[in-house]
Formats: sequence, C-alpha cells, structure tokens
Amino acid sequence: MIYPPYQILNPEPVFQTASRFPDVFRKRHAQSHKGTYGTLGIIGGAAGMSGAVVLAATAAMYQGCGKVWAGFNQNALPFAVIPERPEIMLATAENLCRREDIGAWVAGCGLGLQEEARKLVARILRHAAQRPLLLDADALTLLARCEDCREAAAQHGNLVLTPHPAEAARLLQVNTADIQANRVQSAQAVSRRFNAVTVLKGHQSVVASPDGSIYVNASGNAGLATAGSGDVLSGIIGSLLAQGIDTQQAVQAGVWLHGAAADILRDSQIGEIGMLAGEIAPAARWLRNRIAERSADTVKLLHA
Repeated sequence: MIYPPYQILNPEPVFQTASRFPDVFRKRHAQSHKGTYGTLGIIGGAAGMSGAVVLAATAAMYQGCGKVWAGFNQNALPFAVIPERPEIMLATAENLCRREDIGAWVAGCGLGLQEEARKLVARILRHAAQRPLLLDADALTLLARCEDCREAAAQHGNLVLTPHPAEAARLLQVNTADIQANRVQSAQAVSRRFNAVTVLKGHQSVVASPDGSIYVNASGNAGLATAGSGDVLSGIIGSLLAQGIDTQQAVQAGVWLHGAAADILRDSQIGEIGMLAGEIAPAARWLRNRIAERSADTVKLLHA
C-alpha cells in the first residue's frame, strides 16, 4: 500500500493524552534485541476467516512485538507464508497451544464456533494461566456458552476481554439494548464477573478494570466501522502485553492508539469512508514513534 504523508492536525491534545501511558511511548534502548520485546501467540483463523489472524498478527508486528506466532484453527496452514509479511511465524492453533515460550496470547480472531474452537478456548485458558491473555470475537461467544470456560476465565489472573455490545450482552445474559443503555456500568459488570480488564467497544469505548477504575476513550471515528478493525485492536493490545507493559496501561493505551491512528488516517487525505482495517496498523506505528521521539526530546530538555 502507498500512504499519503501522515499528519496530526491538533497535536497538543494527542501528546497530552499519550503522556498518560509513559511505558508505551518511550524510546527503545540501543542494547535491546528481539527477545526484549516479547513473543505473542494469536489463535483464530478458521477456514474462511484466515484474514482475521493475519490482521491481528500484522498489527502486533507493527507495534513492535519481538516475535509473533499466528495459529490457524485449521488442519493445515492456509499459506506457506503470509503474503508480504514473512516476519510472522505460522502454526496450526493446536500446535501453537503446545508452545511454552509465548509470553502473551490473543485468542478468538476468526476462531469459529465449532467444538474444536471451544476446546481451544478451554485449553488456552488453562495453558496461559497468569500470562496475559486477550479473548476477542468468537472466543467471547464461546466463553458465554461454556460454563467450564467461564470458571477458568474468572480464575485466570491476567485476562483481557474485548467485547462489542452484542458480545457483552451474551456474557451478561441480557439484551444488547441493556448494554448500550449504560455502557460504563455494563463494562464494569463484565469486568467483575470475569475478573478481567474489559474493553466495551463502540463509540467512546469503555475500559473497565477489576479494581473498579474506568477509562472512557475519546479517540477514533466512524472509519473504524469496518471489518477487521477489532482484529487490529486485539493485535495492538496483544503486542503491548507481550512487550511487558502493565495490563491496564497496555489496554487503555492500545484502545487510544487504535482510535488515534484512525484519526490520523481521516486527517491525512484518506477520510472516514472506505478506511481499511489494514491501514490502521501502519498509522499506529507512525504515531507511536512520533510520540516516543517527542517524549525523548522533552526528557532531554528537562535534564539539560
């Protein structure tokens, strides 16, 4: 893809909000290596939905994860390599779940709702206990259906859930209208029920933490209403988690950065109509680097 020059039309509010997330927007040490920035495993991609895992894994790479594994819920790999992204390592979901060197996990992007998918969700909840685990999309629907999965989720210890309103309604066994009538309270209810940091997606996404704290996101625009943008969000957050950033900060910053990248695209001769999910990750990378550079320059001035 060829992109127009990115621009920030109103930079001060952007930099001010980014200052809330200092661990995300700091420059890298010269002596770091790929192991410094973690390994992320992403499980999903049933037949016909391979692109969901590709989008999430690509977003994770663009956010600076050291290594990314894409695990497809298929009997055989759909690609020899992901076109234009040979940096991403590939496995079947079943084989990926056996690895012990994964620091953080994302599950659900295009996973499917069959019995094999349910078994994968139950398995990763056990396998990734205490390690950061983000459940999205089909994994959330399966979580709502599976009592054993719900019990394992509540005891996981480092869980992130990213439901849209209909998925949140399934998790709480209410109607979508009930969720939308009080989004903050709904996000808090999901967070308490599953002892998880919860992102209730939508206009002004709500991030609720088990300690009761709330973050309401102000970035983003209607261009995000496109297939795959949720997968990109999962990849961004998963990447930050794999890089060792505190869960609450990683989730809040990931939600904000995802929306801010869409704002960059809107303001850079692209606009909201026809914005593609695959365009979000490069813009988010650009923005994170610009903020990190500015933060480093500010530190130099303070210590001059």
